[in-house]
Amino acid sequence: MSVDAALLTGAVAKAADDVPSAAADPAQTAMVFTRDREAEVVIRQCLATLLPAAEFINGTVDAAIALLAQRVSPRLLIVDVAGSADPVERIRKLATVCEPGTGVIALGDTNDIRLYRELRLAGIVEYFFKPLVSTLVTRAAGSILKGGGEEPRVSSLGKLIVVIGVRGGSGATTIGASAAWHLAEVLQRRVALLDLDLFGGDAALQLDATPTHALCEALEHPERVDDLFLDRATIRVTERLSLLASLESLSSPMVPSETSVLSLLGKLLRRHRYVFVDLPLELASTLLRVLHLPGICLLISSQTLVGGRDLVRWRELVGPSSTERQVLHVLNKAGADGGLTQAEFLQAAGEEPAIEIPFDRAISIASSMGVKAVLKCATLEHGLAPLFSIIAGEPIQPKRSLADRIVARLFRRQ
Repeated sequence: MSVDAALLTGAVAKAADDVPSAAADPAQTAMVFTRDREAEVVIRQCLATLLPAAEFINGTVDAAIALLAQRVSPRLLIVDVAGSADPVERIRKLATVCEPGTGVIALGDTNDIRLYRELRLAGIVEYFFKPLVSTLVTRAAGSILKGGGEEPRVSSLGKLIVVIGVRGGSGATTIGASAAWHLAEVLQRRVALLDLDLFGGDAALQLDATPTHALCEALEHPERVDDLFLDRATIRVTERLSLLASLESLSSPMVPSETSVLSLLGKLLRRHRYVFVDLPLELASTLLRVLHLPGICLLISSQTLVGGRDLVRWRELVGPSSTERQVLHVLNKAGADGGLTQAEFLQAAGEEPAIEIPFDRAISIASSMGVKAVLKCATLEHGLAPLFSIIAGEPIQPKRSLADRIVARLFRRQ
């Protein structure tokens, strides 16, 4: 439910429409959070004709935020914001735990057009103030469940993160896979990682997974890709982290078309909160529309002369940041032996990096053992913390030292 997602809708819609699709109907599920008995009775009556069963929870939007941080959100979500000091802020917080495609209806006790507009901008489909009118609730809920009428304007797509190593060996795959793992396992978001290096990609190795032929098939025959295909084709690394990766024969070269990549991205972004794309150098220059989609484009470099030179060239191709897209330079292995000094690299690159990850020999050793080993390296975790914050839109929560934790325990005992 991000603004970037809303802007991305138009960018991928045309490419997705160019390819016939037999997408399956969305899951017919609903959850309702309210403590208002009268509102609950009306909603039960409205949903009785639309669903065989709906889950009702005695709680407000805060209960929804807490619960959905731990489980997949439904197709239809009705939350009560009555009594909330800042309902718009709570809806924005709810957006961070909802899956793309979740349609949200908010209930409240304030009849204010300004509040209505702000809630709509925050991502809800509709806002109703009490007492509820059953015909209006039925119409809005039915539109969400049946996929007809007005779609959720902001929650329809997730956030796209394109990762490019401006030079081989920059560590782009390690950084992309680590970020995807962190968002899925630490922040409990639904994440997909798409490795477009069909002949030598390492994302599957990083995640201790086995690549399949499904990604190549999806890119060769995009008209076959629907929800059922993706359910079977994606590799479930964990409950919330999915991977699409192939390792094709070197004797059968295949270059995916930009239309097929855009079509696949459109479908993945409707199913996942975040979609990471590990984009190989040899393919990146042929996918200019993908590079310019709203979201985040990460340019990964090392602190070398060729790294600085190629960073400048890729920045020229990708273009600057804009209101709908961030272009971020991640300097990896900063301070490594044989590299440039900080001043020399700044002169070669032309600007300071947005994120800097210091060189640590332990990271190089751990990278051969996969993401789980890599993320145990404190240097990488600390270096990537700003990136996690930027992607998730959440403040960085620094880990306290052992001394700080001991002092805190002593104060609690007093």
